[in-house]
Amino acid sequence: MSDSISSAVGVLKKSKKTIALTGAGVSTESGIPDFRSRDGLWSRFDPMEYATLGAFKKDPAKVWGMLTELIAIVDAKANAGHFAMAEMEKTGILAGIITQNIDSLHQKAGSMNVVEFHGSLNSFTCLHCESSYPLDSILKQDMLPTCSQCQALLKPDIVFFDEQIPSSAISQTQDLVHGADVLIVAGTSCQVVPAATIPSSVRAQGGKIIEINTEPVFGGGPAIVLEGKFSEIMPQLLEALL
Repeated sequence: MSDSISSAVGVLKKSKKTIALTGAGVSTESGIPDFRSRDGLWSRFDPMEYATLGAFKKDPAKVWGMLTELIAIVDAKANAGHFAMAEMEKTGILAGIITQNIDSLHQKAGSMNVVEFHGSLNSFTCLHCESSYPLDSILKQDMLPTCSQCQALLKPDIVFFDEQIPSSAISQTQDLVHGADVLIVAGTSCQVVPAATIPSSVRAQGGKIIEINTEPVFGGGPAIVLEGKFSEIMPQLLEALL
């Protein structure tokens, strides 16, 4: 067992409430490129042209060209890191996960208490009457998906760049952060606000940070850094804990 994992185990065993914040880096090992990477979605689709509600309303057919590619990520499989994190929740070590990802891989691995901070591709909402539809029903439509009740356009329940984070996600995040004395930060550079403020919120209440990243963010700061791949480090951490 490495010194860093041993230190993390010591902190986790003393913790009264541990939560996690995850980002794109936990999904890249499931075959989903980081949107901002060289081969990511934004290398082919300018987010200001394709990933705003304004763009969607102005030219839905154009935006759906991008969304069709994005929806393909729902076929991705959870990796060993996701399963290890789910097991940590089952054993009572982890209180919940706040994820910036829209791929639902945490839920596929068995995690139950997951706050989808930026929404999910698993459901769609009518922009007119607010009727909700599961992804399966969208995939059956050959044309631009429309509401069966009023024929208005359907929008995926993801947060576009010009939209606010849903109040329900903010509230659930606040509930998880409240009283948390350990935060596992995995696969995120903590640069996208408001999710990026979560580590500082935990630290402000005396909490500690355990970071799992291939390129550490908190390397020079007050954190236990477990440098490496999420799919490798998380199982190692779980094994050491159990």
